[in-house]
Amino acid sequence: MAIPRDFINELIARTDIVELIDRKVPLKKAGKNYSACCPFHSEKSPSFTVSRDKQFYHCFGCGAHGNAIDFVMEYDRLDFIDAIEDLAGQLGLEVPREQGTGKRHDDGLSRDLYQLMEEACLYYQNQLRQHQDKQKVIDYLTYRDLSDEVIEHFGIGFAPDGWDGLLGRYRQNQDAQDKLLTAGMLIANDSGKRYDRFRDRLMFPIRDRRGRVIGFGGRVLGDGTPKYLNSPETPIFHKGNELYGLYELKQRHRDPDKVLIVEGYMDVVALAQFGVDYAVASLGTSTTAEQFQLLLRSAKEVVCCYDGDRAGTEAAWRALETALPLLKPGDQVRFMFLPQGEDPDSMVRKIGKDAFEVLMGSAIALPEFLFDTLATKYGTDKGNLAKQAFILIEKIQDTVLQNLLLENLAHKLGMNSSEDMKKKLGFSVKQAKPIANRGLKGRGTPLRLAIALLVQHPKLGLGLPPQPALAHLQMPGIELLPLLLEMTREQGLNSAQLLEKFREHSHSGALHKLAQWDHQVADENLLEKFKQTLVWLNNQYIEQRYQELSLKQTHTKEEKIQLSKLISVMKGLN
Repeated sequence: MAIPRDFINELIARTDIVELIDRKVPLKKAGKNYSACCPFHSEKSPSFTVSRDKQFYHCFGCGAHGNAIDFVMEYDRLDFIDAIEDLAGQLGLEVPREQGTGKRHDDGLSRDLYQLMEEACLYYQNQLRQHQDKQKVIDYLTYRDLSDEVIEHFGIGFAPDGWDGLLGRYRQNQDAQDKLLTAGMLIANDSGKRYDRFRDRLMFPIRDRRGRVIGFGGRVLGDGTPKYLNSPETPIFHKGNELYGLYELKQRHRDPDKVLIVEGYMDVVALAQFGVDYAVASLGTSTTAEQFQLLLRSAKEVVCCYDGDRAGTEAAWRALETALPLLKPGDQVRFMFLPQGEDPDSMVRKIGKDAFEVLMGSAIALPEFLFDTLATKYGTDKGNLAKQAFILIEKIQDTVLQNLLLENLAHKLGMNSSEDMKKKLGFSVKQAKPIANRGLKGRGTPLRLAIALLVQHPKLGLGLPPQPALAHLQMPGIELLPLLLEMTREQGLNSAQLLEKFREHSHSGALHKLAQWDHQVADENLLEKFKQTLVWLNNQYIEQRYQELSLKQTHTKEEKIQLSKLISVMKGLN
């Protein structure tokens, strides 16, 4: 099922991109436009601009650009369909569907899976209130000091013991059973018999950034194994891309100062119970680059919490290596190590919120952890220490931060500067390429100017007579102009809507560049200059056709007439 093009057009028209972005990246008025430091790369001075007239954004530093849909996709890491649904939800609109081919079946499958997962979540919550074995679960929750408010906030439920608790609800619905199998809620054995994956467990629903249930974590209530059981990878659940508790955190804190990342569901829930309600869990995996990007976009300070044993230190080091290429100036990543045998759950119960946050405040900053770990490993071997540090620092994409760490390393090694250090030790660091091309300026060719003016001001094409000569003009890139003229002739589009029509087009990249090109034409001269470019291009066709006919040895009657007319026109042009 496809989303109608008219609906996407309407969605872009009804979304104010300035208001949309300002809710996530505070904007300042800058002339006709708005500006901010780019949320997609590190910078000290703003190069990220948002145009209310054109309804698109552009960063002159990293080149990020697009309309409201692109921003939601990039900032919230959603795919195209999810971004459409997210924007529609903000406007209170229902996303319509039309018959299509290709991937549409998968879209329908995903919607069915989300619905079934929500139904499963409600089922587990009802079992916590109604099942005959509910008292043992309530006793366990009371033992863990979890309040009704926290249980409700995280949607905690109970999967009863038995093979067909959830399955039994869909006994007569084979299609739903098949999809529950796809969603990882059922398991089929070698003989094809199906049964519930989660049995006799406390259930923690895992939600995506839009609040949809995409998976579950189940904690055993007795002595069974494994202690924690997680949903497998499914079409809607990719654990390396998600963080348990992030949706719930954002319900409490729109813009949190810090985020604490821990390992387990109970750690997140217990911390919230004691007032530390800004923790998330990495779903039992080493923290991935995708998860770090989510964390760094959620808050400027990320505290990674680990056990104080060797395994905890090794996990912290893996997290450091993952985080380095993603860091921007202003980002803070720190590492918190708990006493051996403790986890966040047990620690916050033992010492309380205030003392736990004091402990968090003393977490080790990333540069300190990096250099201390290398110093422990290499001792007085400065050569190897520097070599390993260089390898890690090379991964940093931001040159400002890279240079700061190099200076820090030189200081640790007792040298005057990073340049002195590199010279003495014979190393060179491949620094990331500096950001260039702060924006194109100048008039360029008439064709480029015509396309740029039309993309930036689509109303220039409204009601314009057809230009048939342009379809025959031989000039690189000319094929794009008639297409744009056709699109803008009868529709009052804005720039964002026009660019959206080219989302999958081979010229999409070129159009986005021209959409932010500084053509240096004053507003009051736009229409006159645009018409001048069209006249010039039509004259180019006349000259090309004249040259083509002049070079022919023999002509048809029609060509002789045409050549005679062209000679008269050429005399007029000259």
